[in-house]
Amino acid sequence: MPKEIKGLILSRLIVLLSIILVPIGIFLIYNFTDFNLWFSNETTLKIALIKLLCPTVFSVSWLFFLILFANRFADTLDDFDRTISVVPSRLKFFYGINAIYILFIFIFPLVTPIISVLSFASFAWRLTTFRKKRWEEDTKISITTWIMMGIAAILPVFCSIIVLPEYLVLADFLWNDIWIPILPYLYIVSYSLFTSLAIGSLIILFLNSGVSEYEQLFADTPKKQKFWNVRVLEVILFGFFLFLDLGEFDVIDLFYIAGFIIIIFISLVNLIQGKTKITRFKSHLFGYLIATVFIGSNVLFTTSEISQLLRVWSLIISAFLYIIVLFYTFLRLD
Repeated sequence: MPKEIKGLILSRLIVLLSIILVPIGIFLIYNFTDFNLWFSNETTLKIALIKLLCPTVFSVSWLFFLILFANRFADTLDDFDRTISVVPSRLKFFYGINAIYILFIFIFPLVTPIISVLSFASFAWRLTTFRKKRWEEDTKISITTWIMMGIAAILPVFCSIIVLPEYLVLADFLWNDIWIPILPYLYIVSYSLFTSLAIGSLIILFLNSGVSEYEQLFADTPKKQKFWNVRVLEVILFGFFLFLDLGEFDVIDLFYIAGFIIIIFISLVNLIQGKTKITRFKSHLFGYLIATVFIGSNVLFTTSEISQLLRVWSLIISAFLYIIVLFYTFLRLD
Protein backbone atom coordinates (compact mmCIF):
# COMPACT_ATOMS: atom_id res chain seq x y z
CA MET A 1 0.00 0.00 0.00
CA PRO A 2 1.27 3.51 -0.82
CA LYS A 3 2.21 5.55 2.22
CA GLU A 4 -0.25 8.25 3.25
CA ILE A 5 -0.05 11.40 5.36
CA LYS A 6 -3.47 12.42 6.70
CA GLY A 7 -5.24 10.86 3.74
CA LEU A 8 -2.80 12.21 1.13
CA ILE A 9 -0.87 9.61 -0.86
CA LEU A 10 2.78 10.57 -0.32
CA SER A 11 4.06 9.57 -3.76
CA ARG A 12 1.32 11.59 -5.51
CA LEU A 13 2.07 14.55 -3.29
CA ILE A 14 5.77 14.39 -4.15
CA VAL A 15 4.99 14.31 -7.88
CA LEU A 16 2.61 17.25 -7.52
CA LEU A 17 5.22 19.26 -5.62
CA SER A 18 7.79 18.35 -8.29
CA ILE A 19 5.52 19.67 -11.03
CA ILE A 20 5.31 22.97 -9.15
CA LEU A 21 8.84 23.28 -7.78
CA VAL A 22 11.02 22.00 -10.64
CA PRO A 23 10.14 24.86 -13.06
CA ILE A 24 10.50 27.38 -10.23
CA GLY A 25 13.87 25.89 -9.29
CA ILE A 26 15.09 26.10 -12.89
CA PHE A 27 14.23 29.79 -13.09
CA LEU A 28 15.92 30.47 -9.75
CA ILE A 29 19.10 28.68 -10.84
CA TYR A 30 19.36 30.65 -14.07
CA ASN A 31 18.54 34.00 -12.50
CA PHE A 32 20.70 33.76 -9.37
CA THR A 33 23.69 31.96 -10.89
CA ASP A 34 26.12 34.03 -12.92
CA PHE A 35 26.11 31.97 -16.09
CA ASN A 36 28.11 33.40 -18.99
CA LEU A 37 27.79 32.99 -22.71
CA TRP A 38 30.87 31.26 -24.08
CA PHE A 39 30.48 32.97 -27.46
CA SER A 40 29.57 36.55 -26.43
CA ASN A 41 29.97 39.13 -23.65
CA GLU A 42 26.93 41.18 -24.67
CA THR A 43 24.82 41.86 -21.55
CA THR A 44 21.48 42.18 -23.35
CA LEU A 45 22.03 38.93 -25.23
CA LYS A 46 23.05 37.21 -22.00
CA ILE A 47 19.86 38.31 -20.25
CA ALA A 48 17.69 37.27 -23.19
CA LEU A 49 19.25 33.84 -23.58
CA ILE A 50 20.35 32.90 -20.05
CA LYS A 51 17.71 34.58 -17.91
CA LEU A 52 14.67 34.14 -20.15
CA LEU A 53 14.96 31.71 -23.07
CA CYS A 54 16.86 28.81 -21.48
CA PRO A 55 14.87 28.57 -18.23
CA THR A 56 11.62 28.88 -20.18
CA VAL A 57 12.53 26.08 -22.58
CA PHE A 58 13.81 23.75 -19.85
CA SER A 59 10.90 24.52 -17.50
CA VAL A 60 8.32 23.80 -20.18
CA SER A 61 10.15 20.58 -21.06
CA TRP A 62 10.19 19.27 -17.49
CA LEU A 63 6.63 20.39 -16.89
CA PHE A 64 5.45 18.48 -19.96
CA PHE A 65 7.53 15.43 -19.02
CA LEU A 66 6.39 15.34 -15.38
CA ILE A 67 2.72 15.75 -16.27
CA LEU A 68 2.93 13.16 -19.06
CA PHE A 69 4.42 10.54 -16.72
CA ALA A 70 2.83 11.70 -13.45
CA ASN A 71 1.24 8.34 -12.62
CA ARG A 72 4.36 6.46 -13.64
CA PHE A 73 6.56 8.63 -11.43
CA ALA A 74 4.22 8.10 -8.48
CA ASP A 75 4.17 4.32 -9.03
CA THR A 76 7.96 4.39 -9.31
CA LEU A 77 8.28 6.05 -5.89
CA ASP A 78 5.93 3.47 -4.34
CA ASP A 79 7.77 0.53 -5.91
CA PHE A 80 11.17 2.00 -5.07
CA ASP A 81 10.15 2.43 -1.44
CA ARG A 82 9.09 -1.22 -1.27
CA THR A 83 12.39 -2.33 -2.82
CA ILE A 84 14.48 -0.57 -0.17
CA SER A 85 11.98 -1.11 2.65
CA VAL A 86 14.57 -3.01 4.70
CA VAL A 87 17.08 -0.17 4.56
CA PRO A 88 17.00 1.61 7.94
CA SER A 89 15.01 4.83 7.87
CA ARG A 90 17.97 6.93 9.05
CA LEU A 91 20.04 5.69 6.12
CA LYS A 92 17.14 6.29 3.74
CA PHE A 93 17.07 9.86 4.97
CA PHE A 94 20.81 10.46 4.79
CA TYR A 95 21.57 8.69 1.54
CA GLY A 96 18.30 9.90 0.05
CA ILE A 97 19.36 13.51 0.60
CA ASN A 98 22.78 12.73 -0.83
CA ALA A 99 21.29 10.99 -3.87
CA ILE A 100 18.91 13.89 -4.51
CA TYR A 101 21.79 16.36 -4.24
CA ILE A 102 23.97 14.44 -6.67
CA LEU A 103 20.96 13.92 -8.94
CA PHE A 104 20.37 17.66 -9.18
CA ILE A 105 23.98 18.86 -9.51
CA PHE A 106 25.35 16.13 -11.80
CA ILE A 107 22.56 14.07 -13.39
CA PHE A 108 19.85 16.72 -13.71
CA PRO A 109 21.92 19.17 -15.84
CA LEU A 110 23.07 16.38 -18.14
CA VAL A 111 19.62 14.81 -18.47
CA THR A 112 17.77 18.11 -18.98
CA PRO A 113 18.89 18.57 -22.63
CA ILE A 114 17.71 15.04 -23.44
CA ILE A 115 14.39 15.62 -21.67
CA SER A 116 13.99 18.93 -23.52
CA VAL A 117 14.61 17.42 -26.95
CA LEU A 118 12.26 14.50 -26.26
CA SER A 119 9.56 16.77 -24.82
CA PHE A 120 9.58 19.23 -27.70
CA ALA A 121 9.75 16.43 -30.27
CA SER A 122 6.92 14.60 -28.51
CA PHE A 123 4.86 17.78 -28.42
CA ALA A 124 5.36 18.24 -32.18
CA TRP A 125 4.45 14.60 -32.77
CA ARG A 126 1.22 15.00 -30.82
CA LEU A 127 0.28 18.17 -32.70
CA THR A 128 0.73 16.48 -36.08
CA THR A 129 -0.94 13.17 -35.20
CA PHE A 130 -3.80 14.19 -32.88
CA ARG A 131 -6.39 13.41 -35.58
CA LYS A 132 -5.22 9.82 -35.86
CA LYS A 133 -8.01 7.68 -34.42
CA ARG A 134 -6.23 4.35 -34.40
CA TRP A 135 -2.65 3.11 -34.61
CA GLU A 136 -1.65 -0.26 -36.01
CA GLU A 137 1.71 -1.97 -35.65
CA ASP A 138 2.60 -1.29 -39.29
CA THR A 139 1.52 2.36 -39.20
CA LYS A 140 4.26 4.67 -40.46
CA ILE A 141 4.95 8.19 -39.23
CA SER A 142 4.60 10.71 -42.05
CA ILE A 143 7.51 12.77 -43.35
CA THR A 144 5.73 15.93 -42.17
CA THR A 145 5.69 14.62 -38.61
CA TRP A 146 9.41 13.79 -38.73
CA ILE A 147 10.20 17.27 -40.09
CA MET A 148 8.11 18.97 -37.40
CA MET A 149 9.79 16.89 -34.70
CA GLY A 150 13.22 17.87 -36.03
CA ILE A 151 12.31 21.56 -36.15
CA ALA A 152 10.90 21.44 -32.60
CA ALA A 153 14.12 19.88 -31.32
CA ILE A 154 16.29 22.72 -32.65
CA LEU A 155 15.40 25.14 -29.82
CA PRO A 156 16.25 22.83 -26.86
CA VAL A 157 19.45 21.71 -28.62
CA PHE A 158 20.46 25.36 -29.04
CA CYS A 159 19.76 26.12 -25.35
CA SER A 160 21.72 23.05 -24.27
CA ILE A 161 24.77 24.09 -26.29
CA ILE A 162 24.63 27.53 -24.65
CA VAL A 163 24.61 26.49 -20.99
CA LEU A 164 26.05 22.98 -20.66
CA PRO A 165 29.70 24.11 -20.16
CA GLU A 166 28.60 26.53 -17.42
CA TYR A 167 26.50 23.83 -15.74
CA LEU A 168 29.60 21.67 -15.28
CA VAL A 169 31.35 24.57 -13.51
CA LEU A 170 28.31 25.04 -11.26
CA ALA A 171 28.27 21.33 -10.37
CA ASP A 172 31.93 21.49 -9.34
CA PHE A 173 31.23 24.53 -7.12
CA LEU A 174 28.19 22.95 -5.44
CA TRP A 175 30.06 19.73 -4.71
CA ASN A 176 33.43 21.03 -3.49
CA ASP A 177 32.47 24.33 -1.86
CA ILE A 178 29.06 23.52 -0.39
CA TRP A 179 28.39 19.80 -0.10
CA ILE A 180 31.76 18.49 1.08
CA PRO A 181 32.16 21.01 3.97
CA ILE A 182 28.80 20.09 5.55
CA LEU A 183 29.24 16.33 5.15
CA PRO A 184 30.94 15.76 8.55
CA TYR A 185 27.93 17.25 10.34
CA LEU A 186 25.51 15.20 8.28
CA TYR A 187 27.50 12.09 9.15
CA ILE A 188 27.35 12.88 12.85
CA VAL A 189 23.58 13.35 12.75
CA SER A 190 23.13 10.23 10.60
CA TYR A 191 25.30 8.01 12.81
CA SER A 192 23.65 9.22 16.01
CA LEU A 193 20.20 8.66 14.55
CA PHE A 194 21.29 5.33 13.14
CA THR A 195 22.52 4.02 16.47
CA SER A 196 19.61 5.27 18.57
CA LEU A 197 17.03 3.79 16.20
CA ALA A 198 19.00 0.54 15.99
CA ILE A 199 18.64 0.09 19.74
CA GLY A 200 14.97 1.00 19.54
CA SER A 201 14.50 -1.48 16.72
CA LEU A 202 16.04 -4.25 18.80
CA ILE A 203 13.56 -3.54 21.61
CA ILE A 204 10.63 -3.47 19.18
CA LEU A 205 11.81 -6.69 17.58
CA PHE A 206 11.52 -8.59 20.87
CA LEU A 207 8.24 -6.91 21.87
CA ASN A 208 6.74 -7.47 18.42
CA SER A 209 7.51 -11.20 18.27
CA GLY A 210 10.37 -11.14 15.82
CA VAL A 211 9.33 -8.61 13.21
CA SER A 212 10.88 -5.19 13.62
CA GLU A 213 10.36 -1.75 12.12
CA TYR A 214 12.05 -2.75 8.89
CA GLU A 215 9.00 -4.70 7.81
CA GLN A 216 6.56 -1.98 8.76
CA LEU A 217 4.67 -2.64 5.53
CA PHE A 218 3.35 -5.76 7.25
CA ALA A 219 3.14 -4.52 10.84
CA ASP A 220 -0.29 -3.70 12.27
CA THR A 221 -0.85 0.00 12.98
CA PRO A 222 -2.26 -0.60 16.50
CA LYS A 223 0.87 -2.54 17.39
CA LYS A 224 3.14 0.23 16.17
CA GLN A 225 1.27 2.76 18.29
CA LYS A 226 2.11 0.78 21.44
CA PHE A 227 5.79 1.62 21.14
CA TRP A 228 5.61 5.36 21.80
CA ASN A 229 7.78 4.91 24.90
CA VAL A 230 10.46 3.27 22.75
CA ARG A 231 10.35 6.31 20.44
CA VAL A 232 10.92 8.57 23.46
CA LEU A 233 13.94 6.45 24.41
CA GLU A 234 15.26 6.74 20.84
CA VAL A 235 15.04 10.55 21.02
CA ILE A 236 16.96 10.58 24.30
CA LEU A 237 19.62 8.22 22.92
CA PHE A 238 19.91 10.31 19.76
CA GLY A 239 20.69 13.41 21.82
CA PHE A 240 23.17 11.46 23.94
CA PHE A 241 25.05 10.02 20.95
CA LEU A 242 25.02 13.42 19.24
CA PHE A 243 26.63 14.91 22.36
CA LEU A 244 29.32 12.21 22.45
CA ASP A 245 30.21 12.62 18.78
CA LEU A 246 30.25 16.42 18.78
CA GLY A 247 32.34 16.29 21.96
CA GLU A 248 34.74 13.86 20.21
CA PHE A 249 34.49 11.21 22.95
CA ASP A 250 36.15 7.99 21.74
CA VAL A 251 33.50 5.80 23.33
CA ILE A 252 31.06 6.79 20.57
CA ASP A 253 32.84 4.43 18.16
CA LEU A 254 31.85 1.49 20.33
CA PHE A 255 28.21 2.53 20.17
CA TYR A 256 28.40 2.84 16.38
CA ILE A 257 29.90 -0.64 16.00
CA ALA A 258 27.25 -2.02 18.38
CA GLY A 259 24.56 -0.42 16.21
CA PHE A 260 26.05 -2.06 13.14
CA ILE A 261 25.96 -5.50 14.78
CA ILE A 262 22.38 -4.93 15.95
CA ILE A 263 21.22 -4.03 12.44
CA ILE A 264 22.75 -7.17 10.92
CA PHE A 265 21.05 -9.27 13.60
CA ILE A 266 17.69 -7.56 13.06
CA SER A 267 17.92 -7.94 9.28
CA LEU A 268 18.54 -11.67 9.57
CA VAL A 269 15.71 -12.15 12.07
CA ASN A 270 13.29 -10.17 9.91
CA LEU A 271 14.23 -12.22 6.87
CA ILE A 272 13.68 -15.54 8.66
CA GLN A 273 10.72 -14.64 10.88
CA GLY A 274 8.98 -12.66 8.18
CA LYS A 275 8.87 -15.62 5.82
CA THR A 276 7.82 -17.95 8.61
CA LYS A 277 5.00 -15.88 10.12
CA ILE A 278 3.63 -13.96 7.14
CA THR A 279 2.56 -15.93 4.09
CA ARG A 280 2.51 -12.84 1.85
CA PHE A 281 5.89 -11.67 3.14
CA LYS A 282 8.19 -10.57 0.34
CA SER A 283 11.88 -10.43 1.12
CA HIS A 284 13.64 -7.70 -0.81
CA LEU A 285 17.07 -9.31 -1.05
CA PHE A 286 18.46 -6.26 -2.80
CA GLY A 287 17.22 -4.06 0.04
CA TYR A 288 18.97 -6.23 2.63
CA LEU A 289 22.16 -6.16 0.58
CA ILE A 290 22.38 -2.39 0.28
CA ALA A 291 21.35 -1.99 3.92
CA THR A 292 24.30 -4.11 5.03
CA VAL A 293 26.75 -2.50 2.61
CA PHE A 294 25.73 1.05 3.53
CA ILE A 295 25.86 0.47 7.25
CA GLY A 296 29.09 -1.49 7.18
CA SER A 297 30.97 0.89 4.90
CA ASN A 298 30.19 3.85 7.11
CA VAL A 299 30.53 2.31 10.55
CA LEU A 300 33.57 0.07 10.10
CA PHE A 301 35.71 2.75 8.47
CA THR A 302 34.98 5.66 10.81
CA THR A 303 38.33 5.36 12.61
CA SER A 304 40.49 4.60 9.58
CA GLU A 305 43.14 7.04 8.36
CA ILE A 306 41.61 6.87 4.89
CA SER A 307 38.08 7.28 6.24
CA GLN A 308 37.52 10.59 4.45
CA LEU A 309 38.33 9.08 1.06
CA LEU A 310 36.20 6.03 1.81
CA ARG A 311 33.33 8.24 2.95
CA VAL A 312 33.40 10.28 -0.25
CA TRP A 313 33.43 7.16 -2.41
CA SER A 314 30.72 5.62 -0.25
CA LEU A 315 28.59 8.70 -0.87
CA ILE A 316 29.16 8.65 -4.61
CA ILE A 317 28.60 4.90 -5.00
CA SER A 318 25.53 4.83 -2.76
CA ALA A 319 24.00 7.86 -4.48
CA PHE A 320 24.46 6.39 -7.94
CA LEU A 321 23.15 3.05 -6.67
CA TYR A 322 20.00 4.80 -5.44
CA ILE A 323 19.66 6.66 -8.75
CA ILE A 324 20.21 3.53 -10.85
CA VAL A 325 17.61 1.61 -8.85
CA LEU A 326 15.19 4.51 -9.22
CA PHE A 327 15.68 4.69 -13.00
CA TYR A 328 15.45 0.90 -13.30
CA THR A 329 12.21 0.92 -11.34
CA PHE A 330 10.82 3.66 -13.59
CA LEU A 331 11.73 1.80 -16.80
CA ARG A 332 10.51 -1.66 -15.79
CA LEU A 333 7.01 -0.60 -14.70
CA ASP A 334 4.17 -1.81 -16.90
